[in-house]
Amino acid sequence: MDIIGWLLIAALFALGMAGAVFPVLPGALAIYAAFFVYGLFFSFEPFGFWFWTIQTLIVALLFVADYLVNAWGVKKYGGSRASVIGSTIGILIGPFVIPAFGLVIGPLAGAVLGEWIDGVARGVRLDKAFFVRSLKVGWGALVGLLSSTVVKVLLQLAMIVIFVIWLVF
Repeated sequence: MDIIGWLLIAALFALGMAGAVFPVLPGALAIYAAFFVYGLFFSFEPFGFWFWTIQTLIVALLFVADYLVNAWGVKKYGGSRASVIGSTIGILIGPFVIPAFGLVIGPLAGAVLGEWIDGVARGVRLDKAFFVRSLKVGWGALVGLLSSTVVKVLLQLAMIVIFVIWLVF
């Protein structure tokens, strides 16, 4: 049974780390679930108030940071709220629409489309300068996505390291 428990924990950790790159996977929640698997297979005794508090705060920080870092990338490059929403939608549906490249094309296209929709709604003249600015906003969405991925990888690795340290010490 011990082997099955550790295999499940390792699989959830791997799924969680993959979720840092592929937003359709349950990243931090899979890692969090691994702690419960450990408790069910072995014991909840090593985990106390501080372990659960720290891990829960990291998960909450991951959810907030994921959105904020992506929005920061779009806003830094001059995007509107519609661009942020378009980028977020693109991140979620891009991998399904274009399986191989959707993770990159989705947020870029979503931000550009969001900027275009916002521009049309505001009555902005759709000239070459506007299209160039929209592409710049799309680039910002990619910068935000890549920055968000780095943040997620680091925080999720921190969750796993804290788990291991908590068990060893």
